[in-house]
This record gives sequence, C-alpha cells and structure tokens, in this order.
Amino acid sequence: MEEAAAVRRAALAAVGDVEPAGLRERIETRLDDGSLAPGALTLLSARAVYDAGSTDDQLFDTEAIAERAAGVQLIYEGLRLTRTLAQDPPWERERSRTDGAGADDIAAGPGPDLGPDAEPLTEADMAILVADVLVSRGFYMLARTDAAEDAVAVVQAFGRDQTTRRTSGDASLDRNLERDMFELAAVTGTTAVGGEATPALREYAAGLAATAEPLPLAAGLFTDATVGELAGHVDASDTGIPTSTDD
Repeated sequence: MEEAAAVRRAALAAVGDVEPAGLRERIETRLDDGSLAPGALTLLSARAVYDAGSTDDQLFDTEAIAERAAGVQLIYEGLRLTRTLAQDPPWERERSRTDGAGADDIAAGPGPDLGPDAEPLTEADMAILVADVLVSRGFYMLARTDAAEDAVAVVQAFGRDQTTRRTSGDASLDRNLERDMFELAAVTGTTAVGGEATPALREYAAGLAATAEPLPLAAGLFTDATVGELAGHVDASDTGIPTSTDD
C-alpha cells in the first residue's frame, strides 16, 4: 500500500547516515523484514482527521507526515527487537555455545568493522546496538512534535510490562506493545495535521492491533475503508483544522 511505501522510504532515509555501513545494513534489514503497520496507521490517522475537517488537499503534506510516521516505526522496531532479546537472550546461547572459548571464537564474523582497535562484536552485541539505534532515532524524529510525551509513555509502559512478564510469566502482556504503538500512531498522525486524537480514536486505533501474532503487513491489516472507519471516531470540532464553508 502507498502509506507503507512512504513510511519505508522515510525510515530508510532516517537511518541513512548511520555508521558503520554494517550496522546500517542490519537496521535496514530489520525494517524490510517487519510490518510497517504502525507507520502506515500514522498516515491513515492523519488523513482521517484531515478529511474530517478540511477539503484543501494542499494542506496535506504526505512527505512531512511520513517522517513522523517513520519515527513511530523506528521506535516500534527497536522495542520489538528489545522484547525478543529480553525473552530469548542471545548472550545466553552464545555463552553455552562457546563455554571455555576465547574472544576470537565468540566474535560475530559478519559484524560491522569498527576499526582495528575495537573489540569484536558478538551477535548479541549487534542486536542490542540495532535496537538502541532504532529507538533513539525514532525518538529524535518525534522529539519536537506533540506526540513526544506519548512516545515516552509507550517506552515506560513497555519497560513495566516486560519487567512484570519476567516475574509473572504472563505472555499476554507482550501484545500491549502493539496496542500502545497503534495508539501512538493515531496521536502522531492527528497532531501532524493540527488535530487532537480523541479518546474514541485512540481506543479504536489500539483495537486494530488485536490481531494474530506476528503483526500482519500493513496491506493485510488495513483496507480502503480504514480511513473512513478512523474518521468515524473523530469529532471534527476537536481537530483544530478549519472546516470548509460555502461562500
């Protein structure tokens, strides 16, 4: 779908300056392999709020909104990878596989070249670094937007959920990440066009994440009717967008 393609382009551009090249390639692969639904929902939410309050197409800047959507997508990918690392720590596998081995034996061969004086990176090191770059770059892209506080709240909630899951074994907490990210997408999209995410829109967006794991591709989750469904949960009087009037 067009929204997913726009998010992918913006996300890849956002990490285009990451060095070394090996690390950037790992990040790009991660983005290519995952669902772009959170970023796409950001654009769809913006369109829904926009359509509810204005008919002037010149006000809808897809490229600018896609940059914010990329911030949402990067945060999601980073947290999704962090969730995997927390539940299946690769360093434990590496420890058992290389018990008694030296540093040269546990180094990850395809890792990025950090220079002749750098310590070799294991696969665990690489995964942690990729997750960190994804989340931090996503935060940077949302830092000066009206969605910044919501992004912080998502990460804080994720940390609490994963801590509780580790002690309780409650796997149902995992899906909170998708729900929270979809709500963040709605907030990011609506505020990108000068609107405000209503409680009804937030709840509806979060409900869209109630799908089978893993998260489906955007094209398999959203339809041509999604914008209209989102718009049905928007109060045009609360969008902050000037409505068109007949002369």
